[in-house]
Amino acid sequence: MVRKRARLSRASEFQRIYRQGSSTASRYLVLHYFQRPAGMPDTVPRLGLSVSKKVGGAVVRNRIKRLLREAFDMCEPGVAHGYDYVLIARPSLVDLVERQQKGEKAIVLEAVTELFQRASLLAPKESTDRRSAIETPRSAEGGEEV
Repeated sequence: MVRKRARLSRASEFQRIYRQGSSTASRYLVLHYFQRPAGMPDTVPRLGLSVSKKVGGAVVRNRIKRLLREAFDMCEPGVAHGYDYVLIARPSLVDLVERQQKGEKAIVLEAVTELFQRASLLAPKESTDRRSAIETPRSAEGGEEV
């Protein structure tokens, strides 16, 4: 769980990230990030979440924030330290949350991971593409690669 100290909560912190930081977006989320000055002692990445009423009622918004925190916790070891991050949920994220509730595994985590990789703030995953896994045994047998 994201520690209280590792959370962004003040409006001034959010505004600094929006104004001075960079951003990248996907269909489901927007990521704003800002590298903290070198003089700040704590280099643990801090996370702020923004989920508007356009996304849904209070129950839906709280569920989304919980899932985003969990996804960030799982990504945190590979995330660039010394940064502040703000994740903004878009209304289309509700579809992913519903799919995850119905049993699909870690869809929200994949969306968060993809966004951090797009921003070059997370080490890319190793190639576990289904196509490469299928083609590898063929090439080992001496057959043609497709």
